Amino acid sequence: MWITPGEVLLANALWVSERANPFFILQRRKGHGKGGGITGLLVGTMDVVLDSSARVAPYRILHQTGDSQIFCSIACGSSRKEITEHWEWLETNLLQTLSIFDNNEEITTFVKGKISGIIAEENKSKAALEDEDSGKFREAELKMRKLFGMPGEEKLVNYYSCSYWKGRVPRQGWVYLSVNHLCFYSLLLGKEVTLVVQWTEVIRLEKNATLLFPESVRVSTRHTEHYFSMFLNVNDTFKLMEQLATIAMRQLLDNEGFAADHSLPKACKTLKNVSALKRDLDARAKNERYRALFRLTQDERLDGHTDCTLWTPFAKMHIVGQLFVSNNYICFCSREEDLCQLIIPLREVSIVEKADSSSVLPCPVSISTKNKMTFLFANLKDRDFLVQRISDFLQRTPESGHSVSQSEGSTTPLSSSLPTPTGAAGEPSQRRHYSPSLPTATKGLLHIYQKDAPEEHGPKATKEKMKEESWNIHFLEFGRGVCMYRTSKTRELVLNGIPESLRGELWLLFSGAQNEMDTHPGYYAERVEQAMGRCTLATEEIERDLHRSMPEHHAFQNEMGIAALRRVLTAYACRNPGIGYCQAMNIVTSVLLLYCTEEEAFWLLVALCERMLPDYYNTRVVGALVDQGVFEELTRHCLPFLYEHMQELGVISTISLSWFLTLFLSVMPFDSAVLLVDCFFYEGIKVIFQVALAVLHANMDTLLDCNDEGEAMTILGRYLDNVVNKETVSPPIPHLHALLTSGDEPPPQIDVFQLIKSSCDKFGSLRADVIEQMRFHQRLKVIQSLEDTAKRSVVRAIMTDSAFSIEELEELYVHFKAKHIMSCYWGASTTAAERHDPSLPYLEQYRIDLGQFCQLFGALGTWPCGTHTATLAARLFRLLDMNKDGLINFKEFVTGLSGMYHGDMTEKLKLLYNLHLPPALCPEEAESALEATQFFTDDDTSQGTHTHIDVDINILLLHCIQCNILVSVSEVKDYKYYLRMWAMENEPKKETIKDLRRMNQEQFIELCKTLYNMFSEDPLEQELYHAIATVASLLLRIGEVGKKFTNNGANKPTDTTNTQAPAAELPQPEKEEPNGESSSGQSLVCRALAEAQLETPPQQTSDEEVKDDTSVSSYSMVSTGSLQCEDIADDTVLIGCAGEQQRRGSILDGDWSITFEQVLASMLTEPPLVDYFEKKGDIQARMAPCKMQRRVERQVSSSSDHELAQLST
Repeated sequence: MWITPGEVLLANALWVSERANPFFILQRRKGHGKGGGITGLLVGTMDVVLDSSARVAPYRILHQTGDSQIFCSIACGSSRKEITEHWEWLETNLLQTLSIFDNNEEITTFVKGKISGIIAEENKSKAALEDEDSGKFREAELKMRKLFGMPGEEKLVNYYSCSYWKGRVPRQGWVYLSVNHLCFYSLLLGKEVTLVVQWTEVIRLEKNATLLFPESVRVSTRHTEHYFSMFLNVNDTFKLMEQLATIAMRQLLDNEGFAADHSLPKACKTLKNVSALKRDLDARAKNERYRALFRLTQDERLDGHTDCTLWTPFAKMHIVGQLFVSNNYICFCSREEDLCQLIIPLREVSIVEKADSSSVLPCPVSISTKNKMTFLFANLKDRDFLVQRISDFLQRTPESGHSVSQSEGSTTPLSSSLPTPTGAAGEPSQRRHYSPSLPTATKGLLHIYQKDAPEEHGPKATKEKMKEESWNIHFLEFGRGVCMYRTSKTRELVLNGIPESLRGELWLLFSGAQNEMDTHPGYYAERVEQAMGRCTLATEEIERDLHRSMPEHHAFQNEMGIAALRRVLTAYACRNPGIGYCQAMNIVTSVLLLYCTEEEAFWLLVALCERMLPDYYNTRVVGALVDQGVFEELTRHCLPFLYEHMQELGVISTISLSWFLTLFLSVMPFDSAVLLVDCFFYEGIKVIFQVALAVLHANMDTLLDCNDEGEAMTILGRYLDNVVNKETVSPPIPHLHALLTSGDEPPPQIDVFQLIKSSCDKFGSLRADVIEQMRFHQRLKVIQSLEDTAKRSVVRAIMTDSAFSIEELEELYVHFKAKHIMSCYWGASTTAAERHDPSLPYLEQYRIDLGQFCQLFGALGTWPCGTHTATLAARLFRLLDMNKDGLINFKEFVTGLSGMYHGDMTEKLKLLYNLHLPPALCPEEAESALEATQFFTDDDTSQGTHTHIDVDINILLLHCIQCNILVSVSEVKDYKYYLRMWAMENEPKKETIKDLRRMNQEQFIELCKTLYNMFSEDPLEQELYHAIATVASLLLRIGEVGKKFTNNGANKPTDTTNTQAPAAELPQPEKEEPNGESSSGQSLVCRALAEAQLETPPQQTSDEEVKDDTSVSSYSMVSTGSLQCEDIADDTVLIGCAGEQQRRGSILDGDWSITFEQVLASMLTEPPLVDYFEKKGDIQARMAPCKMQRRVERQVSSSSDHELAQLST
């Protein structure tokens, strides 16, 4: 390519001149191409280690004038072909022009101007996105694609210099991290190491530091481990690896491919060696941390953050922390954990102003809210920019009443503000399923059923009143609502228990559901109306579990509670069909409805399923399995002796799943478990881990004495059953689990407050960021384990219907899934979501389209047909695609291969025969396919009329009575017999060779063409060509004889095919030629065979043609232009075609047809054909090249460098 002219001082250092003229020199890099010796090896090694651009462009063109020692580079190229094109352009367009200039300076100026103009024209046609990446990075991306054979769709994220440990020897090179692959390349003294690992194959990714591998990163797959070290910034590299592996796991989980964020603001300046994708991923990581810290919605995007101080009126001091600004919120978090946290929705902001600066309070900004709260931030580095950004976001906020000040001490209203959407919160005039007048629309179920209960005045009620008063005092001091200061005092009040009257309000506040509910008025009612009345798999499961949701609580022993639960669960299934409904959601939702209205419970469920417990409630409960693995890891770290014993019993994986899925609600008395839910909404999943560890620690001695799993589960079950809340004011609720696990001697009661306090004291050091890091490691393991389970399930499901071994089926599944996944990120004709549905059985989850099937067929099929392979693959795809959706699953794929590999001759010929009948043979391939389909459809219609018979015996009897038909009593009693007979008649019967449709002449021609192409690569191709010519001639005669018998004396319409003229207008054969009527069809077959032969042989050189002239053996060669099929002798081979007359323009015989039995019988007369179709295929041999393409590592040793274009192949 042309490059911006730049001076080169040492033109011949490390370069070899190959061409030269008075003005230009073409050079090649030493060590590239043939030869080079030790100098070439050293130069090649240096280029790789130093990441020289000469590694991508080993050719260049320099401009030189006269005797000047200063050269100017004007072009470079990755291949000799590319650089030669530039050189020829210079010789053709510039040499004569340059010779007329008077001095060297004018020549140099003209050349530089000409090259700069060419580059400017090229840049106009380039996409704007490409300009975001620096030239150095684009060069590295080009290098990655050439080194590893990646397509243009594969995007490089970043690349780093490092060492790859191959055995005990480190190989210095470069690791390239793309969206879907980890790649490494090294070249040291001619020894080349190339490594390619798909992120979807990674099962473990960890950073460790050992004596052997200092500051190393270990990447583990199912088959091997790879170690990388010597990073300049190992933390930055490892974080990027984690992000890319997480994206790959998400792709495996729900098929969400990576989509670049095109709305990301462009950088102020192009950063060196930092791509736009790297900036995108960095922004995503910051957004995820920001949303998790403040419990914000998934669409919230961080705009920026800065250090500052916050004045806290309750402590009369400034707290150091960070201020975060996003599109809908202003948030603050203290540097010291749990000291202070603040969330200010922009919809609540009324005034933003710059206060007066002073030495005590430099650069302050005051923010006032609608509920009369004022927040003062100081020590802001760029106050003017911050106020301007907040002003911009306020103008986009759909609320009125904001004002902002750009000058100190004064306020001015915003220039514009969007009004509140009209009608969004308004209810339609009529609601069929949900309306504000419902009791559960304004109150929680607990409040509804306790309103008539007598007021208690005992010590428990007094304690509850004191809790309420403590919270009211806290609200006065720290504020109430979403803008409340959240401090360590707030945490203490939560740990002591939230009063029942405030529980729903504070759950909404701490979970972030309040913000989402306020910004989506009327959303829940719309979802209820949209979802109710539908019949889906989710609604069926919901109905089945409704009466299992806290049946011991009186609120769910009547229709009001059940109906409210039905509406909430159904509305969420409508909102998130990817989750729909999962068991345990009903238990959690029923508890939410006790303290919240329906709409509040709905938004709390949204917060739980989509933010606080990610992936918990999908079809495979991946999130719960991940946290179960985290819990096992925490147990190993905190309780090592107990962990070893519990692992032997296998208890941890058995008991902990229900603990996490239901937040202890299903294993602990309700009044106690609800206190854990209080803590969970405030602190997140950390509390559940702490309590679970505390439960194991409290029962450690007893568990160590257990001898089996059942004994350990009984001990833990009884312990949890006796965790009581002695301060509850609600009437006692019987716990069903306690009734099942109670023994003769009741164990001592455990105070739930003491359990919570003990968990915080013993395991309070557990941090949320540590949990997230452990979740990442476990997620890799869990998802890959689920993928292995899916593979085994699929193989077990089809192994009885397939002749392949288990190992062969597993390997085929790997190739099949790899094609599916590869198509997701490298483009396909259908979207990924259409081809992968996690709710389907494992067998149906992965599906491929025609493009991927053709690639697999070409690699694994046993019938190579040269240029005809794609056509045959398309026909087999249409034959296997039973539901005609353009996709096939793994079972259908294996069915097609199994017939080709393990079928006998009859089965293989039957498959090949069907490939040349509709629907496999489409109308575009055979002109007569449409008429043939209509003909056979007529036959099928007459056979399938029984499917529309009404089997209601009462209707039949009534009809008989009305028609005065006497029906005997015995006939009425025996009606079940006739129904059974009718059912047997309509059962699908296994197709036999007699049931196969007849093949017309056009289809027979296509079959002959396929057979001819199939034999082109066989060692016995000449014998097979002769055999198929003989069989074709025999079948043509059989078809002619059969036509005479079927037409003799029959007065029925002829099955015409799609010809140029109707059958009635076809020219009649001349009487003096008895075989004339068959000559047309026979010549068509001959012509088709000749056409097929002309397509298959590859282009040959003149020497090969001379050799071929003498390698025809004893077979004679004749032209088909004057050859009739009856003239084909035993030693005749068809090799040519006369003229350019096309087969489609010929007249076909519409009455001619043959059966499969006739094809089979004719084939059996030729031993070469019998041997060919009886030969068993070796699937392992066909899969070996595929394994080589997918293998993890390849090493090439050479004394000289290779062409980069060859490395990509």
